This record gives sequence, C-alpha cells and structure tokens, in this order.
Amino acid sequence: LYATSDLGTIMDREEHYPKDLYLYIADSRQALHYTQFFRVARRAELLPKETELSYIGFGTMNGKDGKPFKTREGGVLRLERLISETRDSVLKRMEESKDNGLSQEEKEETAGIVALAALKYGDLSNQATKDYIFDLEKFTAFEGNTGPYILYTIVRISSILRKYAESKGEAWKDSLSWISENAKNYPIGSSGDENVMALAKILAAFQDEMRDAWRDCAPHKICTYIYSLSNQFNSFYHNVKILTEEDEQKKKEYIGLLCLSWKVLMDCIQVLGFSAPERM
Repeated sequence: LYATSDLGTIMDREEHYPKDLYLYIADSRQALHYTQFFRVARRAELLPKETELSYIGFGTMNGKDGKPFKTREGGVLRLERLISETRDSVLKRMEESKDNGLSQEEKEETAGIVALAALKYGDLSNQATKDYIFDLEKFTAFEGNTGPYILYTIVRISSILRKYAESKGEAWKDSLSWISENAKNYPIGSSGDENVMALAKILAAFQDEMRDAWRDCAPHKICTYIYSLSNQFNSFYHNVKILTEEDEQKKKEYIGLLCLSWKVLMDCIQVLGFSAPERM
C-alpha cells in the first residue's frame, strides 16, 4: 500500500540520512493520505518530535479541454517528446523574427535553452495548489508572463552592456565576466530620476521576495517577482536613453542598474532551475 511504503521510507531515511524537514509534493487530491500517513508516523514515533513533516498539494495539469491529463490512459506526452516539441516551437518563433545574427547551429542550441525555460517557467509560475491549462503556444510566447519573455529581458540587458563595453574599447567575453569585473565601478546613485527610482525600488525587494517564496514553498512568487522586474526594466529601457546619455555620471548610474538587474534576474532563474543564453 502507499501508506506502508511511505512509512517504510521514513524509517529508512531516518536510519541513513535523517533530516530536520521532509517535504512531500503530490497531487492535492492525496491530502487525506498524507494526513493519515503523518499521524501514523508520529504515533509510531518513527522520527523525532522536532522533525517537521510538510505536505504540498499541487493542482492538475489540464489539456485545453480543461480536463486533467491521465497517465494511465496514455494521455500525457513523454517528457523527451514534450521538450522536443517545445524546442521546435521556440525555433520556429525565432526564425520568424528579425535576424539576430545567429547561425543555424546557434539558433538550435538557443532554442533548447529557451524551450526548457518555457516549460519550467510555465509550470512554476502557477500557484502549486491550483489547476492550470497546459498551452504550448502560450508557454513559448516571447511576450507576457512567460519564460521566453524573462530570457529576452536578460538578453536585452546583455546586449546593452556589450555595446557599452565595446564603445569604451573594452574586451567582451560574456555578461557574467564583464559584470564580475566591472560592476563595482558603476555604483547606483540617487539622482531622484523617477525611472531610476522605480527600477531601483523593485530591485531592493529581491531579498524579501526570496524569503517569502522560501517561507511559503512557493516558486510562483519568484516568477511573479521577475515578471514585474522585467516589465519595470523594459519600461526603463523605453523611457531612458541609456547609451546616448551625455552626462557620464548618469550613464554610469544606468549601467549600474543594468548590472544589478541582470544579476538579480539570473539569480532568480537559477533558483527556478533554468538558464539564459547570451543572445537570442
């Protein structure tokens, strides 16, 4: 039975690698099972009283008809096929857009990175307890609350930083290398410009947002945060002349904001389990 196997697993874990906290993530329709399982484990004293047992129930992934996929009826794609179809969808969108200077090989490699981001973000951006519709077209869109949109924002920042570095005759390898070496030279000022302050304010919320997500075991809160940050950055990008700013002090302030925005976005997507390409 499920209960006996779960109880046996607790005994094995406590013997070989005991933990302070056990998180069980399963279908929300299994709530009664976990309530019973936890109570039996406590009554049988299979683990110390201070060890925490926590159950996180998630909703169902539904098809466009609103009905849950049923694994026993063969209604779910194999993961390798799902990733392949997502990658093909992303590649098609990339080829339909304006030329980005990437070779076909680079486009295919980038499409694989973006596809994983689309799938993971599409799943994690929903509150775990709620059902959601699996819509591949929506997940792979480069606009709206999607993984590709977040990556596009990161790549946009990288592009601006690269152009700035090249305008100063500085060597460019990649964003991480340049920011690691130069970010300290571009402290964020306090000019009072409303565009600067709006972006700085949401960047300042990073630690609080991450603490809230950890406390509630809610990765969707990280997604909500980086979507808001991406929107705010893109608003900043459209309202501020970053590279053509004549005041060098202001320009340095802008570059400092870009460096921090890139670092915060990258930290967040790494926590969510995906990465960003240098170009796309």
